[in-house]
Amino acid sequence: MSKSPSSLPIEIKISTVVAISAILHSVDPIAIDAALKQMTGGVSDFFEDEFAVIDVGALRPEPTYIDWRALVDLLKKYRLNAVAVRGATPEMSEAIKARGLALDDGAGGDRAREDVAAATAASAAVTIAPVQQAAPAPAPPAPHPAQPQQPQTVALPAMIVDTPVRAGQRVYARGCDLIITAAVNNGAEIIADGSIHVYAPMHGRALAGASGNADSRIFGLSLQPELVSIAGVYRTFDDGFPAELARQPAQIRLVGDRIDISSLTSNR
Repeated sequence: MSKSPSSLPIEIKISTVVAISAILHSVDPIAIDAALKQMTGGVSDFFEDEFAVIDVGALRPEPTYIDWRALVDLLKKYRLNAVAVRGATPEMSEAIKARGLALDDGAGGDRAREDVAAATAASAAVTIAPVQQAAPAPAPPAPHPAQPQQPQTVALPAMIVDTPVRAGQRVYARGCDLIITAAVNNGAEIIADGSIHVYAPMHGRALAGASGNADSRIFGLSLQPELVSIAGVYRTFDDGFPAELARQPAQIRLVGDRIDISSLTSNR
């Protein structure tokens, strides 16, 4: 069957876009420039034109003025495309919108998870509804004391990928862990809001805790990544992955503000 094009000039559909959070602790462009230069190590394509959400919620005291144009241009210099601002005060709103940036209240992900939990809870309620009796029931037994209802916890299942993730491909596990049983090649990017588990050689870029969960980890049987990140803290391996851990079972986690890599075999 042939697939005819739509007669509409435009279609609007829900899409999933991954964006980096650029959390500001200073509005000094010189300090930010120096920090980005140190972070990227001078690698020109470090961020590869990623979308960025500028998070100003951590700025204390709240600044009375931010040069949004200079800030956007500075991020652009490092190939980060600012699209929104999170944590802005009402006084900042007009200036932000004047620069063409959206205001993000940071609740989109939470609302999505609440919707999933509500839908799951509604489905469970239908499943456990008592069956109506067709015939008159015998005398009811003595009533049992009411049991307190336990709160239900709804956990999203992990995303499982059984095929290789090739260069240029991106896999994002939103709101859950990511499990990959095939190889992750150089130039590929794997992202999870939870932890990442790779049971095959892992190269490319791996970003765990993408929504800010600092307890997320990256586990692998044979690690040699180009870049790793936990909750937005990056580490590159321009000088090579640690030789004693390369291609070995290892885990990557965040210790304080430092990316730590340790062997899994030494824990046995």
